[in-house]
Amino acid sequence: MSITTPESRPLGDETVDPYALDPRSIMDPPTRWRDRFKFLGPGMITSAAVVGSGELLTATTLGAKAGFMLLWLVLASTFIKVWVQIELGRWSISTGKVAVTGYDEVPPRIGKRGWMAWLILLMFVQFLTSQAGVITASAFAFSSLLPIGPDPYSFLSIGTWVAILVVIAIAIHLGNKYVVVEGISTVLVFLVTIFAVVMVFAIQGTEFSWNVGDLADGMRFQIALGSIGVALSMFGLTGVGAGEITAYTYWCVEKGYASWTGPNDGSEAWVKRARGWISVMKLDAWVSWVVYTVSTAALYMLGAAVLHPQGLEPKGDEVMTTISSIFSTNVGQWGAVVFLVGAGIALFKTIIANVPSLGRQVGNTLAVFGAFDWNNRKQRDRWMRVIMIVLPIVWGLFGTVVSSPLALIVLAGILNAIFLMGVAAATIYLSHKQTDPRVKDGKAFTAMLVLSAVAVFFVGVMGLVNMF
Repeated sequence: MSITTPESRPLGDETVDPYALDPRSIMDPPTRWRDRFKFLGPGMITSAAVVGSGELLTATTLGAKAGFMLLWLVLASTFIKVWVQIELGRWSISTGKVAVTGYDEVPPRIGKRGWMAWLILLMFVQFLTSQAGVITASAFAFSSLLPIGPDPYSFLSIGTWVAILVVIAIAIHLGNKYVVVEGISTVLVFLVTIFAVVMVFAIQGTEFSWNVGDLADGMRFQIALGSIGVALSMFGLTGVGAGEITAYTYWCVEKGYASWTGPNDGSEAWVKRARGWISVMKLDAWVSWVVYTVSTAALYMLGAAVLHPQGLEPKGDEVMTTISSIFSTNVGQWGAVVFLVGAGIALFKTIIANVPSLGRQVGNTLAVFGAFDWNNRKQRDRWMRVIMIVLPIVWGLFGTVVSSPLALIVLAGILNAIFLMGVAAATIYLSHKQTDPRVKDGKAFTAMLVLSAVAVFFVGVMGLVNMF
């Protein structure tokens, strides 16, 4: 059996099924650091999903509530969760499986399915409400700039922009190609990161300017009396969530990490390849962590510097109109335009990433329940194309027609909190039972993984407490 090398094989090779561990797909991992960067990509899709409504709207709002005081918590909350993401990625590379397939194997079983499989089936409600909100918020930003009709916030204008964004999302994903998702996500992630940083520095020279002292205050590891609720919200809303951690396994497989590693034949050669591609995956995860942490911190600082001193705590889409009007007054009309364009792209970027990410989770769940054979590439691709057409249409219709789906939002919040806890527990179980011990890291990593899982579990518990 001949083994190819990174230098002798083109990236993005779609002639083989990445979900099939075919020995012919085996490829030695890069050994030099600079060569490893050529094989990054899954993390950029994760970053595209992370920095969306949660960061643009809620991180900014949390900054408005707490000021610079909790800046340190932005860094801590994103850092502590990434360890679960890495461990689930390690399991995926070493077994060739993806998250939902693994979740179905986590006991106890209810009927013929693992309890997590049933939970993900219920999570379709959470997918519906969250993404419906994101796509309408993106339409809100673009409609503010280019209204269709006399009123930018009318049903006509918002609804038309939602339809435009739905069509764009469907057109991008009709081909169902990983390289397209990675390429677009990478470009949009860096554009949004630049946008967030530019906005933070654009306020320098105005009455809302910040200085090194403000940053120092934000890194004192303190929480003021009465800010515990805000701190818990920030910890839960920033960084990777259960959906992003789950989706990361699909992108690691579709990038090729698992198929390049090959099936576990028990040999030392397999161990060497597995550890090599896992090292690439870990670099990918940490690079994406830097990117979405910078974006999230910048958006938090925007709320802390601009909104907090004025005692403004806008909710939802009001964040965009409030900050854009402040930019218009203090920086100039160009500042307001840039902010709304950047906000719209940041939100829509989440949809671009989540159509295929959530589409794969939905498809894999349906396959687990017998709708089709996930390992049959033709069936899988056909189902994926249909799902990625249906999802944005349903999200767009729901977000436009249902203005306040309170009952569904409450249910989605409860499910998401349980899902967070489930992902943490499932990751520990799958790592212990199925990941080859020879490709694991040492005690220090294990300690961080346990801390990360406990933190994710804690966020889920607090989410349930807040709901009730």
